[in-house]
Amino acid sequence: MTLRIRKDFLGGRRFRCTRRVERMKVLAINGSPRKNGNTQLMIEEVAKPLRRARIEVESVSVRDYEIRPCNACEVCYGKPWHCPIKDDALEILRRMADADGHIVASPVYGAGVTAQLKALLDRSVIACMNQDFKDKVGGAIAVGADSHGGQELTILQITSSFAFHGMIVAIPRIGLFGAMGTANGRGDIKKDKNGLQSAKDLGERMAELLKR
Repeated sequence: MTLRIRKDFLGGRRFRCTRRVERMKVLAINGSPRKNGNTQLMIEEVAKPLRRARIEVESVSVRDYEIRPCNACEVCYGKPWHCPIKDDALEILRRMADADGHIVASPVYGAGVTAQLKALLDRSVIACMNQDFKDKVGGAIAVGADSHGGQELTILQITSSFAFHGMIVAIPRIGLFGAMGTANGRGDIKKDKNGLQSAKDLGERMAELLKR
């Protein structure tokens, strides 16, 4: 929460009008099991234009949390936001519900998102009952080992989750429905100029949509 102070003139006298305004926030979900790898570097590229637009960006790595798979008990169908599984999924999902937008990023594993991220996306059904993510802005990122390494399929998995929740999908000028990078070794994403540009474009588009 930030405090904005505006000075103006009224009837020849100076007055101060003070009101509280809440900054917009984007939660970035890193689905990689690696710490500070290429996927996180792509997230940071998306975050730069968002932060320039005075939008807060917070990163969360699934590797730091215990997220178990959905067991199809359907408890949340009758009681929204009730889940008998005792792990960290609800903590992340509640933070997603509080944010104005989501960046969801994953390296390509088996032509799709990582198992850790897939578990979180499956568990997000708990937020779908009342459409708690509806109209939030979503941006997808995928990083593959080569230029045809399954990035498109990974992006489609993430954007399908956005559609499931009624979210608005941000699409960069470069890339199919999201930002796609190519990297194999640690830090190799820095050599992928097109991938980094697609991440920058994604951040700019998310900022445009969030500021509407």
